[in-house]
Amino acid sequence: MMEIRYFRLLSAFLIAFFLSGCVHQELVLPGSGVSSWSTQEENATVDVSDLNTTVQTEETVERIPFPVDEYNRLARTGSATIRGSIYLVSPTGERIYGRQTRLYLNPVTSYSRQWYQASYLGGRKMAKADPRLFNYLKFTTSDKNGHFAFYGVPAGSYYVIGVVRCGTECGYDTPQNIRVAKEVRVGSGGTVDVDLSKTLN
Repeated sequence: MMEIRYFRLLSAFLIAFFLSGCVHQELVLPGSGVSSWSTQEENATVDVSDLNTTVQTEETVERIPFPVDEYNRLARTGSATIRGSIYLVSPTGERIYGRQTRLYLNPVTSYSRQWYQASYLGGRKMAKADPRLFNYLKFTTSDKNGHFAFYGVPAGSYYVIGVVRCGTECGYDTPQNIRVAKEVRVGSGGTVDVDLSKTLN
């Protein structure tokens, strides 16, 4: 009898605890340094086609077909860490850090390589990304000093992508979202330090 009463009390406590909001299902908090795979809710606010306003042409580059087999071969679990700082170097040499900005880890594939070469390096506008891509993105948020970290990263090559907002200190009349990306490779464990930066002329 006592065991049944104890079980009912424990069950009631656990239900109240979960319903009270003490357990939050969101995996990433701004500046927490915790990383997670992309979720459907996050996808609504993400467009890796055009992450900033510095795209130089209006001509839209069509994407290659989404390589399903290539993505299916990617590992989904791992133990490596990618950490670093995101910032711009202004024409005067000042560092402008990406404070509490979202960053993305995009596996290097033929699909993402096209984006990197045509859009990031070439400054061309890309057609909207295939929604299936978001199943393979990992994201995090930098802290107030521009430091970030991705945890539990599978071995492989990735583009680390983020945006730094900068205005007159970078020579712009109005604030601009400046995209910063870099290719990194991680092994089956350990930590890779990344200096995610771009120098403005």
